[in-house]
Amino acid sequence: MQQAARSVIPATLIPGDGIGPEIIDATVTVLDAAGAPFEWDVQQAGMASLRAHGDPLPQPTLESIRRTRLALKGPLATPSGGGYRSSNVRLREEFHLYANVRPARTLIPGGRYENIDLVLVRENTEGLYVGYEHYIPIGDDPHAVAIGSGVNTRAGCIRIAEFAFDYAVRNKRRKVTIVHKANIMKALTGIFLETARQIGERYRDRLEIDERIVDACAMQLVLDPWQFDVIVTTNLFGDILSDEIAGLVGGLGMAPGANIGTDAAIFEAVHGSAPDIAGKDVANPLALILAAAMMLDHVGRGDLAQRVRQGIDETLHVDKVRTGDLGGKASTRKFAQALARRVS
Repeated sequence: MQQAARSVIPATLIPGDGIGPEIIDATVTVLDAAGAPFEWDVQQAGMASLRAHGDPLPQPTLESIRRTRLALKGPLATPSGGGYRSSNVRLREEFHLYANVRPARTLIPGGRYENIDLVLVRENTEGLYVGYEHYIPIGDDPHAVAIGSGVNTRAGCIRIAEFAFDYAVRNKRRKVTIVHKANIMKALTGIFLETARQIGERYRDRLEIDERIVDACAMQLVLDPWQFDVIVTTNLFGDILSDEIAGLVGGLGMAPGANIGTDAAIFEAVHGSAPDIAGKDVANPLALILAAAMMLDHVGRGDLAQRVRQGIDETLHVDKVRTGDLGGKASTRKFAQALARRVS
């Protein structure tokens, strides 16, 4: 999706729940200072939308994304166990957002790991997250047996494998690791491994390609994360490993995410809504700001994306402005203002 030639790019803006409105405001402050070309259509989703419209994902929001094909959203709360189905999952299904891209880069040195620079590409619409589940009652227990089914298709595996290898080449990465559990789940993840191997053969002259069983990969990410570069995997494994990778660089507060489809793309901070600190002006907005930089890359404004990333590094290390979770004293608003000065 290259739109650099356009002076204004329509985009949907979803503040979300909890700290969402605060970090959205911070991110828009930075984007405005950098001269980002987005023209925002503000819409609601999540608990805030449920209270206002009786639906956590109302039709006006869906219609806005269909029109703009581009969205930046804050975190959306989802009840555990009961309640309504995840709005994030519904968005992925509604717009066929088949690729979830989660980069992780060391921003603050001095942690357990230095110089981390990894990207995880996760299949986003299939696998065990399709939600085909039911209970079988026995006697007086209506939930005596729980059954869930996963679905991986050849077409879906081809699509995510091609995306991952193309991403690696386009971004000058050196290696792609295929992560699976085909030794046990021989059909469900066997088709993924088989397909990714086949697609990978086209790229052997440009990339190093290897593969890992998911549990071994999880261990090796802790022991020697520098052996990895780009990881491509299925939905559930990607969900788990991407959070582990975020832990290598200090946590979800610095973990952006992109959900990419053929006709739409939604960018987000992957952390939760943090209702315990909502409204206190203490949340770290970096994950969402980094997601906005990915959004700039997506629309062909890599120049502005690089300005934002460089501004983040300078704000953290030259100006020494950091939020409390990074050892500083800056509020959400003060951090955004400091970064805005750097990128303006």
